[in-house]
Order: sequence, then structure tokens, then C-alpha cells
Amino acid sequence: MAVRCRNATRRRSSRVKMVAPLATCTKDEQRSVIRFLSSEGEKPKEIHRRMKVPYGDACLSLQQVYEWTGKYMNGISSVTDSPRPGQAHPVVTPEVTAAVEAIVKENRRVTVNSSTSGYESWISTSYRP
Repeated sequence: MAVRCRNATRRRSSRVKMVAPLATCTKDEQRSVIRFLSSEGEKPKEIHRRMKVPYGDACLSLQQVYEWTGKYMNGISSVTDSPRPGQAHPVVTPEVTAAVEAIVKENRRVTVNSSTSGYESWISTSYRP
């Protein structure tokens, strides 16, 4: 009987411990977990408690879990943030990359302010309000 009890406690403790914590994860991955667990009827507080074990310090806050659970319950299905108005859109083209590489090859001590002189045209076109 004692052997059975030890095995049962080992099984329970093995559920909690993870071989490799998921410290390198994206917010989208965590939001997918929130979406899945909330679709199963889990409460936000329980979802956060379950996520703290594998994600550790990289885990979303309890407030964020509540916010995303509410969004999913209201019918939003996307796990990505929606774009905000006025936010700069990054424009990385082969031409811009080549121009920056050329500037750096000329002078390795170049600063951001000095590298933008003469290139205002492609910097100003990369921002769309």
C-alpha cells in the first residue's frame, strides 16, 4: 500500500514540474493558451495560476488574462494586437538596408543622428499616420 501512495504522489508532483520552462515564448502563444482555456470554461484567475507554472516570470499579468478572456468571450478570435492609429509602420526594404550598411561601412562610429542626414526622404516616407 505504501508503494502505491508514493507512486501517486510522484504522479501528482510530476504534473507541476516541467523539464524546461517556457521562458522564451511570445505573447501570442500565451494568448492562444488563454483562448483555449477560456473556451473550456476556465476562470481567468485559474488560467493565470496554471500559466504561472510553465511561463514563470514571462507570464502575462492577471489583469491581461482578464482582459483577453473578456475579449474572447465577446467574440474576438484573434490573438494578435490590433494596429493602433498613428503608430509608425516599419519599412525595411533591400534599398534601405543597403544604404544603412553602406553608411556603417564608411564610418563604424556613425550615430543615428548623423546617419539620417541626406536620407530624410526615405525616413519621412516610412512613417504613415
